[in-house]
Amino acid sequence: MPVLVFSVLACNNQAGYKKAEDAQDAAREFIRASLDGDYDKANFYLYADSTNQFLLERWKKNYTQLTLEERQLYKQANIIVLDNHAENDSVTKFRYLNTYKKDTTTIKILKLNGEWLVDLKEMIK
Repeated sequence: MPVLVFSVLACNNQAGYKKAEDAQDAAREFIRASLDGDYDKANFYLYADSTNQFLLERWKKNYTQLTLEERQLYKQANIIVLDNHAENDSVTKFRYLNTYKKDTTTIKILKLNGEWLVDLKEMIK
């Protein structure tokens, strides 16, 4: 019976990704995965509503159309945090840029059911 319980728990996180410990951890893991082109990992840290899924798929499509050189530049890019502030105990705004493109981006990090997840809808406001 213990093996069955372990198997069920293991299925919840097939790739072995670690849940974010806080808002900054969720943001960092999501952004790094996006820059690296690891969209399965990025999806793990995403608040999975239809709008966020659509936006992530669009990012993924754009990423796959990049040249190998551009992808490598994204992978080598560092994340520069411009602002990271909690609006309350379950919502944090995270503004950053990467050293390759230097475009400022703001995402929202939500704490839902004890789990920190990225909400991309802040980007389209």
